[in-house]
Amino acid sequence: MKKKVLAVLMASAMAFGLMACGSQAAAPAPEPAAEEPAAAEEPAAEEPAAEEPAAEEPAAEAEAPAADSGELIKVGIINNDPNESGYRTANDKDLKATFSKENGYDASFAYSLKNDEQITAAQKFIQDGVDYLLLSAADTSGWDSVLKDAQDAGINVILFDRTIDADPSLYAASIVSDMDKEGQTAVDWLASQNLDEYNVIHIQGVMGSAAQKGRSGALDAKVAAEDNWNIVTQQTAEWNAENAQQIVQSVIDAGTKFNVIYAENDDMAKGAVAALDKANISHGVGKDVIVMGFDCNKWALEELLAQNWNYDGQCNPFQSSYIDEIIKTLESGGTLSEKTIIMDEKGFDASTITQEDVDNYGI
Repeated sequence: MKKKVLAVLMASAMAFGLMACGSQAAAPAPEPAAEEPAAAEEPAAEEPAAEEPAAEEPAAEAEAPAADSGELIKVGIINNDPNESGYRTANDKDLKATFSKENGYDASFAYSLKNDEQITAAQKFIQDGVDYLLLSAADTSGWDSVLKDAQDAGINVILFDRTIDADPSLYAASIVSDMDKEGQTAVDWLASQNLDEYNVIHIQGVMGSAAQKGRSGALDAKVAAEDNWNIVTQQTAEWNAENAQQIVQSVIDAGTKFNVIYAENDDMAKGAVAALDKANISHGVGKDVIVMGFDCNKWALEELLAQNWNYDGQCNPFQSSYIDEIIKTLESGGTLSEKTIIMDEKGFDASTITQEDVDNYGI
């Protein structure tokens, strides 16, 4: 019995010793824990791949000069009201797309249909120290003094869209439409219609602007030269459709005979047609009244295609790429190959216009 008890005690002691050894082996290490560094390193090995988008950032930054680096070219742009017409809206959009920070420019815009307000804006841009002053003048006259101020300040002036009556030495370049040619092309087309008598409602744009002078001048000269050409009324609608509609309505109400509407932009032609429609007067190809406009808005060319209008004179609003090229040439110290660039333009006849013309030339 004593031997059995002793044997049990010895077995218990051995079991306790083994338990103690087992607990000591678990403490130093689970062997899997010793492998953790290798497992932890696996994501780290993949980190370069995760950083790849960050590696692309310099390329994105290179697309635009940093504004705080002082590298942006400071430009002041004076334009007519972008709501003036479809042409002006397209012109303003084109300028804003080109003269952006992404393209290396710090551009400020000022808008007015009044010459004195534009001159005030130009003086402010000069005081602000712009590098370039871009100008589409509301009126052709009155610019000499402010252009001299810009020249004295070392600021290059670039005319766009419209010419002015100033010494060419006062501006660096001009990218403009030939408004006299636009008017002459339109009047030549009208003369080719061989009407027995021309009784014209002449709706003018803003008086004194290059567009108004050019488009009015050719018609005035033709009327003065031909006995069968008459001006029924000649009034400014200031590029506005509603004003044009009122002018035509007043002629209709007076019972005055007319067979031509010569409107100096598409919006005014549209207003004139609204008055004709209200009075049930037919217009367009082979109809009672010839309708003429300018600017080649897409919707206006579609009126020609439908033969509701007869003629539309093109005025190209996309000058910004030419201006951008001129500025880059001047910035690099180069010399301009030509001081004046005349935009290529044409007139469209409802009897020959195509859908391709509408798609290619409509603005």
